[in-house]
Amino acid sequence: MNKSAIRVVYRSLVCGMIVVAVVYAYRAFHVNPTSVALTFLLAVLIISATWGLLYSLVLAIAATALFNYYFLPPTGTFTIADRQNWIALLVFLVTALIASQLSDRARKQKDEAVGRRIELERLYNFSQQLLAADNVLQLLNSIPGYVVDSFGVSSAAVYLPDKANVYRAGATAPELDTEQLHLVAARGESTIDRERGISLTPLRMGVKTVGAVGVIGTVSSQTMNAVGSLIAIAVERASAVESLSRSEAARESEKLRSAILDSITHEFRTPLTSIKASVTSLMSPIDLSEDDRRDLMAVINEESDRLNRLVGEAAEMARLESHEFQLDIQPQRVLELVHAAIADLKQALGKHPIDIRVSPEITVEMDGERVEEVLVQLLENAAKYSPPESPIRVTAEFKGQNLEVSVSDQGIGIDDMEQALIFDKFYRGKNQRYRVQGTGMGLAIARAIIEAHGGRIGVTSQLDRGSVFYFFLPRQRTK
Repeated sequence: MNKSAIRVVYRSLVCGMIVVAVVYAYRAFHVNPTSVALTFLLAVLIISATWGLLYSLVLAIAATALFNYYFLPPTGTFTIADRQNWIALLVFLVTALIASQLSDRARKQKDEAVGRRIELERLYNFSQQLLAADNVLQLLNSIPGYVVDSFGVSSAAVYLPDKANVYRAGATAPELDTEQLHLVAARGESTIDRERGISLTPLRMGVKTVGAVGVIGTVSSQTMNAVGSLIAIAVERASAVESLSRSEAARESEKLRSAILDSITHEFRTPLTSIKASVTSLMSPIDLSEDDRRDLMAVINEESDRLNRLVGEAAEMARLESHEFQLDIQPQRVLELVHAAIADLKQALGKHPIDIRVSPEITVEMDGERVEEVLVQLLENAAKYSPPESPIRVTAEFKGQNLEVSVSDQGIGIDDMEQALIFDKFYRGKNQRYRVQGTGMGLAIARAIIEAHGGRIGVTSQLDRGSVFYFFLPRQRTK
């Protein structure tokens, strides 16, 4: 016997046992017929609400027969002597039947309401999963799995004519072939085969059909229509987001290209113009004094160094971004790196007094050459954006497991909005980009070096109060 037949036999036996138990108990305690009838009605209502109309009818008929046999005179027979007892028995039977039907209807309505609530919860969870993806290809690969997980079907497939592919999840299902899905998408009509448990629904976006979805399992037609609409909306949304992202990327690329060209044009043209002017003066027939010649040669030398530094910064930025470099980690004295950076910037620092507050004992494992380059960038920035002869302070101290190094100035400061952008490649202050020389790569290089060490770099600043650039390096070993 299958499970369904066993369940029917079991429940029927329980109904019979209930009737026998009521009759035995009430005859033993000599309960009046009215109480017996009400008890049987209560049992009918409970069985109807629990197991359905069929079992409650079986219980009602059995209860009517035994109520007549044991409680209506003459007892022990199925005959009824009093006409009023005939009416009572008939009323009991009709009441039991009506009550069981009403209880069964209430049970079915409750089950339908619970089923609708579960379907709504599944649809909500399904819609939340669809909203998580912005990439069309990623979304299409994930949707069948979402359907299987959310609605408990054994297999799901999604077809889009534009992609010319069927995306699947779950058990292999030959019934959900490309031809069937294409036919549903072309017709725009759902196909449901309840005997085989196959549901095929078009993906509709308003009156537009963008594809089809098919499942193997039990899903209502209303739910399938909702699933089709949600998938269509999600696919169109993901396509729109992807197109918008491509447009935004192209726009940002164009802005970056313009910024790069503007920066390179300005920065490279200035030294080239100076070199060209100096060379032209040297080649002119005008007799120049020895001092003038030396001055022109110095200009050529300085501007050539500047060009070389610009090219070097570009190459350095490319290497850092591609991670084509290795750090040479060695114990380094921070004070020595500070003095080396100041020596490299002797001309750029001019008459700025440098206040060094670094203990000679501070030693940290780092790539000394790279960290010195960071210090050069920060000191040069402080000199560029500070009034002449204003002091620049360099400090270094341990804070917990990190070494903090800072370079502070008394310059023009940086507003809050620009502080978040100042370390981006090619970014230069909006009010300084044409007043102060630079490519906008120095701080980006500094950030890349510090992050390669596992540290971080930042800035605190107030307008007209100056800025403090700082970076943290992990404290690996001290001496």
